Amino acid sequence: MAGNIFGKILRLTSFGESHGKAIGGVIDGYPAGVEVDFDFIQKELDRRRPGQSKWVTPRQEADRIEVLSGIFDGKSTGTPIGFVVWNKDHHSADYAHVKETYRPSHADFTYDRKYGFRDYRGGGRSSARETVARVAAGAFAKLLLRHAGISVAAYVHSIGEVQVPGDYHSLDLGETENSPLRCPDQKTTEKMMALVEKTAASGDTLGGTIVCVVQNVPAGLGEPVFDKLHADLGKAMLSINAVKGFEIGSGFAASVMYGSEHNDLFVKDGDKLTTATNRSGGVQGGISNGNEIYFKVAFKPIATLMKAQPSYDAAGNKIILEGKGRHDVTVVPRAVPIVEAMAALVLADHWLLSRVSRL
Repeated sequence: MAGNIFGKILRLTSFGESHGKAIGGVIDGYPAGVEVDFDFIQKELDRRRPGQSKWVTPRQEADRIEVLSGIFDGKSTGTPIGFVVWNKDHHSADYAHVKETYRPSHADFTYDRKYGFRDYRGGGRSSARETVARVAAGAFAKLLLRHAGISVAAYVHSIGEVQVPGDYHSLDLGETENSPLRCPDQKTTEKMMALVEKTAASGDTLGGTIVCVVQNVPAGLGEPVFDKLHADLGKAMLSINAVKGFEIGSGFAASVMYGSEHNDLFVKDGDKLTTATNRSGGVQGGISNGNEIYFKVAFKPIATLMKAQPSYDAAGNKIILEGKGRHDVTVVPRAVPIVEAMAALVLADHWLLSRVSRL
């Protein structure tokens, strides 16, 4: 299986399956001398782990990270950082009923067609459990970005049809973690909670959107043509399980605007040249322009329902499939640290690339 390596200079190789012994990764290209805050890294993993509320899978995983290499006396050595997070609470028997069955909108059918074989226990490699490695590596990337003064913060913008009014400028993003659904607007959180409760009772699931804001990004990050900064961000986000859409800046709204409406006109702020608006989302020509980078990521509803659905087994027989096991009503709140992690990996990678792109 190819496609398990992400990044150019800062590279993450992830490994492991949902019901295997562990999820882990190797981070290569990480500079030497970076102080490693293990408490911070663990807190990032705690934000992603299951069992956080009654609306997510009750699978109980401590998700304690064990670093195997690349750290000495609390600092990175410049050598590969290897790490593992051991799986403890996997109930493989919960998936015996899908051993020969194709679940609607899962990877069962496509994995079978590509490999002729699949690990049906929790989806194996296709499970969102794999994102443990991304969040761990993203935490290391965030520590690196601190040296550049760059910060990454995401929040739940919508669940189902309930969404935060206005844009991120009107919000206190410091309130995000105080919401059980990681929505920094209290009134919207209450509406979301009511919708999630109603949906859970019916055995159905919900999708939603996450907005991510990257602040203090210097101008000049990004490689023109194929490795544009927003293209790499788009690939990073679309590689996350259940993601169906990505837009940066004005996004799809730009398609119905006139150029005279959309252009970000230059203005002087003291001696600094900037723009009066930021419809570009902080990226122009594939390169950061010094403004905040902001983008939105759309997640589909979770495919496993706690209600009957028609399907087919591997032999082509029509069946009725009923959801079993432990599953989220919506993945969106737990995906916030995953979005941040992937954004941090992209920004850290391009920050390192920028340091070798000119004398």
